[in-house]
Amino acid sequence: MAPREEGQISDDARDGEDDMDVGKGRRKGRGYDRSRSTHERDDAKGEYETVDGDDAGGSANDPVRSVEGWIIVVDGVHEEAQEDDVHDAFADFGDIKNLHLNLDRRTGFVKGYAFIEYAEKKEAQAAIDAMNGVELLDAPLSVAWAFIRGATRRR
Repeated sequence: MAPREEGQISDDARDGEDDMDVGKGRRKGRGYDRSRSTHERDDAKGEYETVDGDDAGGSANDPVRSVEGWIIVVDGVHEEAQEDDVHDAFADFGDIKNLHLNLDRRTGFVKGYAFIEYAEKKEAQAAIDAMNGVELLDAPLSVAWAFIRGATRRR
């Protein structure tokens, strides 16, 4: 076997030339198809999967289901409220799967909002309808869906 000169490609490396265009820079990786032109690749319209379920379809302001349930956000929670206070107020509408009542690290008081997760959409909707505007510990609550679908962009 003859010694290689500097800049010469070995026979093993030459086998990999199928993965790149010599002289045009590297063109390899997932999705690269040499048989299609660059213009065709850039203009290709992809088919994407969607998550079907209880919230499929609908308008831009419809709620979106999380992985485990339906999440509402409660704003205006009094800074001295305890988790039990919020849980007791919202437990009448259904089984609460999860409740997040975030605290301010510096003061130790509630930041003023909570996230409540229900298993069923109708339970969450009942809580929104009944508790929006109601006072809890002398603080008026604002209750809404935590996640809504939002407007879709058309390309």
